[in-house]
Amino acid sequence: MRQRVEAMERVLERSFTIPGINRQVGLDAVVGLVPVVGDLVAAAMGAYLIWEAKNLGLPKWKLYRMAGNVAFDTAIGAVPVVGDAFDLVFRSNTRNLRMIRRHLDKHHPIIEQ
Repeated sequence: MRQRVEAMERVLERSFTIPGINRQVGLDAVVGLVPVVGDLVAAAMGAYLIWEAKNLGLPKWKLYRMAGNVAFDTAIGAVPVVGDAFDLVFRSNTRNLRMIRRHLDKHHPIIEQ
């Protein structure tokens, strides 16, 4: 489960590097370039991470915080031009993955043998 969530975050936020500025971007930023529909698709992909977090047993308050990250990213991302630049800086899915990792590390640590 952990690997699936990490892979989804990688696809959404760090799929490829922009040549010249050496900045990693993913589907969230690329899909967000399409007005309205792109931002809704990006929000749906971000919602998948929240659904996985729910299945992993994260408490409701963390799920609400994760939903807030996605909602904030979607709202600002909907603003033409400014939102596209914002998507390069604010990575809601990376923030949400960090919350999932902290929860899993605390409650379900990986035991190496």
